[in-house]
Amino acid sequence: MVIVENNEQLSSFLKIYKKQDSIVLPIQSDEHKHPADDEICLLYVHVIDGEEYILSYNHSESLNLDKEPNLKSKTKKYTIDKKRLQHLIDIDNVIDVNLLHYIETNKPLQVDNLDTSAHGFFNMKHYRKKNINRVIPILKHLEVCRKITSLLLDVVGRNKEDVNKSYNDEILNNLSYMENNGIQTTEGMVFSEYNIFTSTGRPSNRFGGTNFAALNKKDGSRKPYVSRFKSGVLVEMDYDAYHLRLIGDRIGYEFPQGSVHEHMAKFYGVDYEESKKLSFQYLYGYIPHEVSQINPFFCKVEEYIKELWDSYNSNDFILSDIYSKRIYRKNLTDMNANKVFNYTIQLMETENNMKVLSELIPKIKDYKSKLILYSYDSFLLDFNMEDGLDYIMKVKEILEQRGKYPVKVSWGLNYHEMKDITEKFV
Repeated sequence: MVIVENNEQLSSFLKIYKKQDSIVLPIQSDEHKHPADDEICLLYVHVIDGEEYILSYNHSESLNLDKEPNLKSKTKKYTIDKKRLQHLIDIDNVIDVNLLHYIETNKPLQVDNLDTSAHGFFNMKHYRKKNINRVIPILKHLEVCRKITSLLLDVVGRNKEDVNKSYNDEILNNLSYMENNGIQTTEGMVFSEYNIFTSTGRPSNRFGGTNFAALNKKDGSRKPYVSRFKSGVLVEMDYDAYHLRLIGDRIGYEFPQGSVHEHMAKFYGVDYEESKKLSFQYLYGYIPHEVSQINPFFCKVEEYIKELWDSYNSNDFILSDIYSKRIYRKNLTDMNANKVFNYTIQLMETENNMKVLSELIPKIKDYKSKLILYSYDSFLLDFNMEDGLDYIMKVKEILEQRGKYPVKVSWGLNYHEMKDITEKFV
């Protein structure tokens, strides 16, 4: 193992690093902080079939590099958490090995409880202090990195094919972008952390004790979230009847212009609210025979559910429409036709959102306004008035995907008190 502390050692390291694939593991200064709000302490690099290196950025036991090295190269860089790595250092061609494992097993890698007794001692004795990793001995960090590396090499060895690039590049990069923007509160800036390694692939989002995907709309939980800009407001865009429209697009059912729920109400003979309730009930549960007989949308849905179930039983996996992700039968339990359909809906929602974000982010990243939160069928923007209403219109047009998926627009000084302004953009 070589500790890289000076320019001469760094030069020798880079010659090897840029020619060979490596395992790359960052050690951040303070494990209790979000990596987008922290600094790197050490970087562990295990050259595949080669030497181990530790680059010292900020540690008490070693000299620290006087400048941040250029770690971009064409070789592959395997890591346990791509988003975390990229929050801490500028690096490319990164493959998230946790993603490889997840695609294979539908579960994340278990890397908890790998810390040494020294980690436990320092964190317990100095739990009030910041940046504890800077004083934990380098050799103890090395022990943990070696354990993680062993797990990663095992996964990489079993997965000779390239990782699903849409997930590894598009999805993880999109989520990393939003995390890095942060969310302003009345108490200061906070950060979200998206986790795609869920049973259905629908991201959860929690950090620091806050579940951002489940902030209550009615109890005031959203009130502390405000704009970071002096002349700013929060803007939310919500898809209208999103799942119904996604499925309609997939099965070839064209909804008329206007409200989906008003359209469905005509078949049910009920009002708007009852129509909305019934449609979601049938979509996520059981479709009564009499409903499929009178409602052409659910007649087609019923046929689609059967197709999905037959395909699942023939192929032994659920296949996503957009990014061709497979959820293998061997990793699922107690499946039935409706569960396969519900998994498919959530995959559609997630992947369509990620596809539209891949179009949106390059077009808005140079504005002052920030895209700060994504929750299933809605997107939250921290809008700087200096960007003008044309910015909101641009975002709306991209999210709506040429009118296929209309959004409602609301804004407010905080995330709780939001006013519908959709009519301003019709």
